[in-house]
Amino acid sequence: MNSRKEGSHIRDISLAAEGRRKIDWVKRNMPILSRLEEEFARTKPFAGVKISLSVHLEAKTAYLSKVLASGGAQMSVTGSNPLSTQDDVAAGLAADGLDVHAWYGSTPEEYEKHIEQALEHGPNVIIDDGGDLIHALHVTFPNLVPEVWGGCEETTTGILRLKAMEREGVLRFPMMAVNDAMCKHLFDNRYGTGQSVFDAIDRTTNLIVAGKTVVVAGYGWCGKGVAMRAKGLGAKVVVTEIDPVKAIEAIMDGFSVLPMQDAAPLGDIFVTVTGCEKVIHGEHFARMKNGAILSNAGHFNVEICIPELEAQSVAVEESRKNITGYRMADGRFIYLLGEGRLVNLACGDGHPAEIMDMSFAVQALSALYIVENHKNLKPGVFGIPDAIDARIAKMKLESFGIGIDTLTDAQKAYLGSWAGE
Repeated sequence: MNSRKEGSHIRDISLAAEGRRKIDWVKRNMPILSRLEEEFARTKPFAGVKISLSVHLEAKTAYLSKVLASGGAQMSVTGSNPLSTQDDVAAGLAADGLDVHAWYGSTPEEYEKHIEQALEHGPNVIIDDGGDLIHALHVTFPNLVPEVWGGCEETTTGILRLKAMEREGVLRFPMMAVNDAMCKHLFDNRYGTGQSVFDAIDRTTNLIVAGKTVVVAGYGWCGKGVAMRAKGLGAKVVVTEIDPVKAIEAIMDGFSVLPMQDAAPLGDIFVTVTGCEKVIHGEHFARMKNGAILSNAGHFNVEICIPELEAQSVAVEESRKNITGYRMADGRFIYLLGEGRLVNLACGDGHPAEIMDMSFAVQALSALYIVENHKNLKPGVFGIPDAIDARIAKMKLESFGIGIDTLTDAQKAYLGSWAGE
């Protein structure tokens, strides 16, 4: 059933108790956000500010939403992927008084409607994951744009879309490139993606990784993390790349590098992390071994060309929950996880709470930066101030009980001098 809680559109409000338990659990493991929640509750920096948020709607995102609400924000929340919303978490958030518009397995039409509903309150600040809120504002709701002060983008894919808009001169307000913050991509993309991809693959397939060949498409920070974790689990790792510098880096990190055409017959498990379309397509499917497993860890479900996979198959079956088996004319089976959507969320719970603690702290403090500085910012894509990265890194170290050295005045003078001794 579909149900409502005040201004929300969710699957079932009766699931709220379990959702709250999930949110409470991640809160206990997100010390930076917990500190920010205490600070925001005292200072109310978002009082009267309307925030629309579209991020994968699971417990960690819900807690970020509650942290912003503790600072006075009027939150309107939706998901950024039809298969990553957890209905119990959505119910728990709605039961706590936030407006939530999302449910698991939404149709394309329902997903679009949820995006629109999240914008209907006329936001001042946008928190986006992949760019769907930004796209809807510019295309469907341009009348709301004058009230938007700016926003924050979580992902590589979303930032690519924003920079394309900036180049074309159509981006109408400032956006903070959260993904490019050091406390985001160095940790979330590498350690978060690396672990959560294999958490999801292992949970979904119940198969071993050790001894298999894992093909990783793309060797950016996410690809580095996936390759590192695959190696740690005992796999042989093959990397495919279009960037010669990244290809050399993969070689020097100890991995094989091949074109996808040559990697296709070798792989037991494929993970795409490029942000591009048709990374694995028809000619590759034709060369894959029986039982090959395909998964995607990029934002959109376009990296594996599903229409070509369907066209080559003679039968399709649900082999296991979240595993679609495609039988080819020669009898081979190729398996696709999570409909080719973001595997760590479509088939799992996403990144670990401790990792998202850092990423969502960047989101929260970047949203605060927009509130405090929007009058001085022009439309465009902006980097995260170094002071935000430094503050989050310091808070993270403190949560570990770790201190570091600081420069003496003499050392600062030495480093700042050009004249030598």
